[in-house]
Amino acid sequence: MPEIPLPSRLPSRRGMLLGTAAVSATAVLTGCTGNEPKERKDPAGDRAAPVADDRPGKPVTIGFAGPQADHGWLDAINDNARSRAGKYSDVTLEITEGSNDTAAQIGQIQTLINKKVDVLVVLPADGKALTQVGLQAMKAGIPVVNLDRVFASPQAYRCWIGGDNYGMGLNAGRYIGERLKDRRGARVIELAGVDSLELTRQRTQGFDDALKNYPNITKVARQAAEFTVESGQAKMAQLLQAERRFDALWNHDDDQGVGALRAIAQAGRKDFLMVGGAGARSAMDAIKADDSVLKATVLYPPTMAASAIDIARALAQGKGIGGMSEQEIPASITLYSAVVTRENVDRYLPTGFR
Repeated sequence: MPEIPLPSRLPSRRGMLLGTAAVSATAVLTGCTGNEPKERKDPAGDRAAPVADDRPGKPVTIGFAGPQADHGWLDAINDNARSRAGKYSDVTLEITEGSNDTAAQIGQIQTLINKKVDVLVVLPADGKALTQVGLQAMKAGIPVVNLDRVFASPQAYRCWIGGDNYGMGLNAGRYIGERLKDRRGARVIELAGVDSLELTRQRTQGFDDALKNYPNITKVARQAAEFTVESGQAKMAQLLQAERRFDALWNHDDDQGVGALRAIAQAGRKDFLMVGGAGARSAMDAIKADDSVLKATVLYPPTMAASAIDIARALAQGKGIGGMSEQEIPASITLYSAVVTRENVDRYLPTGFR
């Protein structure tokens, strides 16, 4: 969703919709103090591997501020943060009520700053509008983990972690392209999200760029919805009426995809394949059942919130990320948009959001 100086193609999710497997920086967090890191023997050989440091350490209070959970993905963000914090006996989580009003969210974050939390995790309703409060926290000596929607200045956060909207579209296009590459005159359509959001434009650009590698495929229609079941159903019905023949559909969001699937079922259409986006549990269940046109979904993992808690704890305790040689937490972490299909869906089911 933002416009920024770091990394290229940085994302964000809905107006506040914001938004692989998560790297829950599942990259285990491990201590980086001293010259002799704790090691264990790798059972596969003589290599030394870092120990996952989940043992209680210095007590840490993490302030978590996000937008109102008015969408399944955002609700999953909050759940992931709470669940991850609950796994650590040395972490106290101060979580705000959440608001899509920027002034209200700024007030909530300032309250956390005044409470002198050790680290802040912030998923801003509007990255640009909340940049100043991120700067305020950093100047107060409170490291900020900027989640998904990026602030307008890298000085406003210590680490950014989020999804890859361009990568979502790119991988959706590649999946569709590979399945249609031998079909002459293949036609595809796109059910996008909110067109005023940068994330929507990034997803469309990635999709269009992927299709450039398949000269036999033409995108014949595109309709923007609003990340809701109702808008997905209405806009999909319009697409179905306008396009009597097409071979594939790329839908940006699994919540609006519920409505799209309703419209498709009502129209009795089964003559194309559909790829969704984000990784809702309902989409994964449909992919596993293999009883609809939905054959894949491209992840935008809400588990990034769990990873943000891992990172915040590590920052407060002076740790790094296991599996990396660096002694410091990276400045940014972009999650990968994996394609979930019937062949690998069991692996990703635990990350599916409701």
